[in-house]
Amino acid sequence: MSRSLIERRLTDVSQRLKRARQDLAVMDEQLTVMVEAADEARLRALVSETPVATKEYQQAQRHADAMERSRRTLLATIAELRKSQDELLDRLVIESH
Repeated sequence: MSRSLIERRLTDVSQRLKRARQDLAVMDEQLTVMVEAADEARLRALVSETPVATKEYQQAQRHADAMERSRRTLLATIAELRKSQDELLDRLVIESH
């Protein structure tokens, strides 16, 4: 693989990694809000003991769980991008010698 191709791929991976990290920061903020909302809904359900409050809690918890799954997927993507970046950097070093 030519040096210029490696550099282009490295630039692409670096940009994708930067975007993924930004997305993770936003997702972490959103997840914090969702978890807090689910906790509040849980407390309301415990205090009121009504089916409506229980349903609201379950719905809020499902949303928080879904966001957590999305976060784990994003973390896996970031790990893959970092691995790709490391491999490309290694190839770039090899091409330089």
